Amino acid sequence: MNCELLATCSALGYLEGEIYHKEVDCLESVKDLIRYLRHEDDTRDVRQQLGAGQIVQNDLLPIIIQHGQDKPLFDACIRLMVNLTQPAMLCFGKVPDDPVFRHHFLEVTAHLQAYKEAFASERVFGILSEILYNLLQLDWEQRQEEDTLLIERILLLVRNVLHVPADPCEEKKVDDDASVHDRLLWAIHMSGFDDLVKFLASAQSEQQWSMHVLEIISLMFRDQTPEALVSAGHARSAEEKQKDSQELEALREKEHAAKRSRTFQRGTRHSRFGGSFVVQGLKSIGDKDVIYHRKVNNFKNYTHDTGKAVRRVPKRNRQAQECKDKRRSALNVRLFLREFCVDFLENCYNRLMYLVKESLIREQTQQHDETYYLWALSFFMAFNRGNGFRADLVSETMSIRAFHFIERNITNYYEMILTDRKEATSWSRRMHLALKAYQELLLTVNEMDNSQDESIRQSSSVIKSNIFYLMEYREIFLTLLRKYDETSQPQSYLKDLVESTHLFLRMLEHFCKGRKNLMVQKKKVKRKRSRGERKSSAPDTTPEALEETWKIVEEELKASGFQLSETLTESIVPFDATSETPLEEQRTEAMVRVQDALLARLGPEALGLLRAAREVWPEGDVFGSADVEPEEELELLKQILKANLPRSSPPEPVIEDEDDGVELEEEELESVQVSESEFDFLDFIKRFATPSIVRPYLLLLNSYSKNAPHTNHCIARMLHRLAVNLKMDALLYQLSVFNLFNKILSDPAAAAYKELVTFAKYVLNRFFAVAAKNNKAYIELLFWKNVGAAREMTEGYTKDGFVLFKIPLKCFFFSKRIGTRIVLWTEEQEQELEMLFEEYKDSDDVLGNILKKLTAKRSRARVVDKMLSMGLVSERRELYKKRSRSFSGPMLWLQNCLNRTAEDREDDGVSQAVPLVPLTEANEEAMENKSFRKLLRKLGIRPPANEQETFWRIPAKISASQLQSAAAALSPREEEPKGDEEQDSSRSPTVESQEEEQQQQQEEKEEEEVSSEQRTHALRALLLARKRKQHTSEQTGTVYEGVSCSVSDDGC
Repeated sequence: MNCELLATCSALGYLEGEIYHKEVDCLESVKDLIRYLRHEDDTRDVRQQLGAGQIVQNDLLPIIIQHGQDKPLFDACIRLMVNLTQPAMLCFGKVPDDPVFRHHFLEVTAHLQAYKEAFASERVFGILSEILYNLLQLDWEQRQEEDTLLIERILLLVRNVLHVPADPCEEKKVDDDASVHDRLLWAIHMSGFDDLVKFLASAQSEQQWSMHVLEIISLMFRDQTPEALVSAGHARSAEEKQKDSQELEALREKEHAAKRSRTFQRGTRHSRFGGSFVVQGLKSIGDKDVIYHRKVNNFKNYTHDTGKAVRRVPKRNRQAQECKDKRRSALNVRLFLREFCVDFLENCYNRLMYLVKESLIREQTQQHDETYYLWALSFFMAFNRGNGFRADLVSETMSIRAFHFIERNITNYYEMILTDRKEATSWSRRMHLALKAYQELLLTVNEMDNSQDESIRQSSSVIKSNIFYLMEYREIFLTLLRKYDETSQPQSYLKDLVESTHLFLRMLEHFCKGRKNLMVQKKKVKRKRSRGERKSSAPDTTPEALEETWKIVEEELKASGFQLSETLTESIVPFDATSETPLEEQRTEAMVRVQDALLARLGPEALGLLRAAREVWPEGDVFGSADVEPEEELELLKQILKANLPRSSPPEPVIEDEDDGVELEEEELESVQVSESEFDFLDFIKRFATPSIVRPYLLLLNSYSKNAPHTNHCIARMLHRLAVNLKMDALLYQLSVFNLFNKILSDPAAAAYKELVTFAKYVLNRFFAVAAKNNKAYIELLFWKNVGAAREMTEGYTKDGFVLFKIPLKCFFFSKRIGTRIVLWTEEQEQELEMLFEEYKDSDDVLGNILKKLTAKRSRARVVDKMLSMGLVSERRELYKKRSRSFSGPMLWLQNCLNRTAEDREDDGVSQAVPLVPLTEANEEAMENKSFRKLLRKLGIRPPANEQETFWRIPAKISASQLQSAAAALSPREEEPKGDEEQDSSRSPTVESQEEEQQQQQEEKEEEEVSSEQRTHALRALLLARKRKQHTSEQTGTVYEGVSCSVSDDGC
């Protein structure tokens, strides 16, 4: 311990036997310790040293017990203990990832656990209760500010002590045994502190402490369940006895089955004569059959995976961890807590929940305080249901406002799970609390239906009418099931979600049976343009209207002389290069866009689109030939205007620009259109018939042996609705599902799962009936199926339909999709694809060339999948369009290295090998490129000589002048000396000069038409073309002097 801390702690006093003798400056020493804690570092060193010195156990608690009448000292000690007992999570912000800080975190937690054990004393809570009672006796006008602060600090101290987690290494106790937390609760009860908590919750003058009281109560019941408290002190009911007997019977059947299995596995011969066997039909690593060297009766458990290392599951794909299991406290503690719950419901619940709800709505609480409200709602309403249900005791939280509050929190928690991935586990726990509260509201409404009081049943009917009418409450379970993520949400959450969905559907079905026409709210989101945009109605396409439109467009084009503005030409883009839509389909869309512009009477835009599309799709002269005359373009536009083109959606009107040229906003606004429609329960169930919803049910069914009978019933009922009521049993025709059914049917305790066994047999019988008619049924087992695929599997597959549309100039083929299609490749098409791949596999755009030449046009994705399945390519990246990489950056880096090395050798006069160390990713890639390495060798830079060297090096023998010449040669030059052309015997000067003249003329022509920015780009392109064509070397006496080259993927 630090010497200053040690001296301060020694100045507090000392404990002699059970009597504590305080020093004269005890109060000042406590204040000094508070100041030390205020300036501790990130490792919480002061807190750790005080915990190791056991200052709370040996000094502070004896001081407040024996010297409680010293009010300033008592206040200071309470203030210090509030600081020392604050949660470790609050000290460090979160559980640290760093091992060093994790160690400090665990040390602080261990000290807190020691403090909690010291607080489990009736004498401690006796003095706290006495002081708090005296303070609460004061009227509000008699209380000083120090009294209010002391009340708050005492409540915070008790909250902090109750919050300390249990030590799993120390508390290895069974149920019905007293843990440290139980002893702490018993001390609270014996001191009367629990009565003060109930007074604070019910007193009108003490409503400012409502949030503190709710926190203390939730921590008191942290390890409890409502069911355990309800049954405390009562004999077991007949249902509980039957449940226990069923569980024992299932365990007995499993034990007998295991015993029989062990009996059958015992061989008749001695174990040393096991023998060797050949397993016919089961191949080993090679082409031969497996040789089995063990006893035959163990062959059923044989697998190829025996002896293999278990594959490690990545952390992001692991299932979410379950929260710690609840334990049953000692009987006397449970009885005390049960009486507390009864008194709290009768006198405090409604008022306290109202105050907390108001504070949450007005945002007068701290972050995440709503979780205490959600816990209290679910816990005490569940206790009320089990302990002789009384609706008046929970009337505050039994309303539509409560449903809305919980639904809003569930939505918020789900959004935070998606956005805050680092804290997804914490958000998932909060979401589970909200789901439990929502489930408890439904259970309470269902309990109200069974009440003998007519007014309560009427209230229940009103509540159900509201929650079934509003779409948010009806579809919340659909959304939660569809978005279930097992990596962030534990299986206990899925269990509660499945049971809540079952309860909701059962209530909704019962509600619909007594009504013929049930009207519900339906919301439709409509997107509209912002008010800055001009709306236009759908154009008239009658022959008379088309003739009138054409006259206007024709006059406009002739008046402009078929000339388009530069701004319009640059803004028109006929296709989307990043889209996955095939070019053939984009060509059709471009034709439709031209027609839309004509219908909107925008002649220049239509003409610009036509010319731009002609440049993109020149083949076949679909948009006219390259040398088409203006009159021919006019005739082509007229034919397009009157053509019957296929449209995937109604034509979007082309918006005309404002006169002032102000750019209009493209922002879309969403408006919610609310309407009413007649509700059909069967149609609502159909929305559950999707793989994304069925999969969570089957995931929970995997643990059927650990599930409660009610949970298995909820799963079976939902699957029965889909497979029997909707006749969608084909949704379950999946190999993993059948494997699970086989596991259930072969379970020795299958008699305990009669409902699951019956359903599994039904689905299997239906599948074998389908397989007798559909020879592809066994292949379909490998895939999850949606409704369309399930229908096709049982009723037959549909075929592709092709519709031919014509316009006078060219024929376009459009694929019309009918239902869910399966595109099959014929043998001739596969041979054509293979031939095209062999022809274009060395080109820069392999996939693009193949798509252009394919006879049967298919999408890019299907062609790629087929090439992968045929083994023509091993990865998709092999089909990416190849682009020549520019090494301008690495060239500049190499030039700087040469210049710096030359300067160093001139200044120092000493030469030594200098390594080239690439520090950027671009330079590293260049050093791996063969062409760039070839350039380095020409410059005289040598590669690593042995294993001890990693980088290329500039040799020491190259002089400074030679390095400067090589660096100068790497600079791009705009003009080449004539001498170079004379010395280059590998090229024809005549051909080269002609090429340069043509390029120079092209450059001059472009400079007259484009802007200054385009002129700069054209000049750069011309210089790059020159450098690629010219490979001249200046002869200055060295092989590396006067090098002039441009590095690309093709070489120097």
